[in-house]
Amino acid sequence: MPSNLSLFSVNAILILSTDDQSRILAKYYNAPHPPPNNPPNSHNYPGANPYPQVKEQKAFEKGLMEKTNKTITDVILYDNRVVVFKMEGDVMLYVVGGAEENELLIYGVVLALRDSLSILLKNSIDKRTIIENYDLVSLAIDEIVDDGIVLETDPVIVASRVSRPPAQDVPSVKNIDLSEQGLLNIWDYGKQKLADRMRQGL
Repeated sequence: MPSNLSLFSVNAILILSTDDQSRILAKYYNAPHPPPNNPPNSHNYPGANPYPQVKEQKAFEKGLMEKTNKTITDVILYDNRVVVFKMEGDVMLYVVGGAEENELLIYGVVLALRDSLSILLKNSIDKRTIIENYDLVSLAIDEIVDDGIVLETDPVIVASRVSRPPAQDVPSVKNIDLSEQGLLNIWDYGKQKLADRMRQGL
């Protein structure tokens, strides 16, 4: 059993394009507070972001894409990190954890991401759909992992927290009269209700 137990189990969540190896979405996590006995500028503690610079991140992503294009497994050890990935359409979904991290936990995160995106994007997980629904994808990732801590792995719960409200439930702005007379009517109605409440309170 590792001596450094920590809730910070995810280092990064990446969505990369397989056709041009470009970054669609990348979230690298860093623990908000390093341990008190940690030397300054050290990235050797649980929950630390191993790639703080964008140049390092891009190099890691490029090497990761090259390595995973040749493998048929879903779990690899790359750059002393456990990487779990799934290919969906023309994108690759990656979840990166520390070398001592539980592979099943990381695998559960990538499955939750894939399944919740499948629900939210109506079984159309591809580069174009992800870019068009970037807000939903980003919110889904935030519901699953926050600051490297796994919060939820049930895709139905994640999708229900993220999904937009149905159009018929949204109040219609078309029925509100915003003319001068309409605003005066609203003002009179509010004064009347306030007067009624004050009379009832006395």
